[in-house]
Amino acid sequence: MTGRGVESGAARVLVVDDNPMNRDLLARRVARLGHTVALAEHGRAAVEQLAAAPFDVVLLDVEMPELNGYEVLAWLKADPVRARIPVIMISAVQDAEDVARCIEMGADDFLPKPFDPLLLKARLGASLAKKRLHDRERLYAESLERELDLGRRIQTSFLPGALPAPPGYDVAARFRAARQVSGDFYDAFAPPGRAELVLVVGDVCGKGVAAALFMAVLRSLVRVLTDEWALAAPGAAGDGADLLGRMARLINRQIAETHGSANMFATAFLGILDPRDGRLEYLNAGHDPPVVLGPSGAVARLAPTGPALGLLPGLEFRVAGATLEPGALLCAYTDGVSEYRSAAGAFYGEDRLLAQLAAAAPSADAQLGRLLADLDLFAAGTEQADDITLLAVRRAPTG
Repeated sequence: MTGRGVESGAARVLVVDDNPMNRDLLARRVARLGHTVALAEHGRAAVEQLAAAPFDVVLLDVEMPELNGYEVLAWLKADPVRARIPVIMISAVQDAEDVARCIEMGADDFLPKPFDPLLLKARLGASLAKKRLHDRERLYAESLERELDLGRRIQTSFLPGALPAPPGYDVAARFRAARQVSGDFYDAFAPPGRAELVLVVGDVCGKGVAAALFMAVLRSLVRVLTDEWALAAPGAAGDGADLLGRMARLINRQIAETHGSANMFATAFLGILDPRDGRLEYLNAGHDPPVVLGPSGAVARLAPTGPALGLLPGLEFRVAGATLEPGALLCAYTDGVSEYRSAAGAFYGEDRLLAQLAAAAPSADAQLGRLLADLDLFAAGTEQADDITLLAVRRAPTG
């Protein structure tokens, strides 16, 4: 807790000493330095005042009734907010061991008895300067946290608010950022006036703000190019394969040429699914191969058809095709899933991922939910090191 005047030089100081003469002497000398002083005659009174009002510095005696200096100091340091209040221990020179113990417990300085006015001024000034620095650091950290939270909310708004639901298909997605903002992204939408679904899963190298900014650029390019394609005159924009190739070339050029100095790149799976017959045209730019589980349990992988986006200008990308048969499941994901590490350092791995996808589930969303629950079980509380994104499309069985 911080006194209002600490930035301007004045501060709220709590003097804690069971000796009335010491309290009075310290109070007068601290007041002469321009600070506001409050008094506590023992440890319990100090705790009550600290709990009720903000202070900038505490002058704390070691030996006191009710609660001694050690107990008051321990109470202060156990509180995440009050732990930042500088504490100057009051002690006789011969009590050096007591002072050392208090410093080890988190006290900032000590003031020997009898009190020297110049030493009091110096110790108090140093403690206040330290607190002002900590307060500025805290305010900056809080401001940065607010900015990152705003960035997180803006980035979340880039993700589709509702997933498409064409007849006979079940679409689901899950997303977990490792930090406030993420370099992963996904999208699933039907372009204006078109029956097809555009499916996108991408992973920008790195994490944090830089990756999130590139993610926003990629997502915007995908949406704009798809809208242009969908709104063009019939036959003027080419087929889905033309759109995917154009997307990859433009995104690659944007990253490699416009942002080449940033040394960024992205892997991406770009697909166009026709729900009428299950035909899928796709382009895999260096991304983890999505899984297609057939109705009989056969597993197919949609291997890369080109390099990661942004590595070099002028790269070529090939479009491939697959079919999502009735009863089949398509799942695209980022490497934050397969490369999640357990406490022992083992990877979650693709075999375990495939086993979870192959098990029966009432819906695509339930399937992804079960996979993430198994991932949490595997991780056993270890910190998430990379962003996690999953996008699944399940076609209903015939009949």
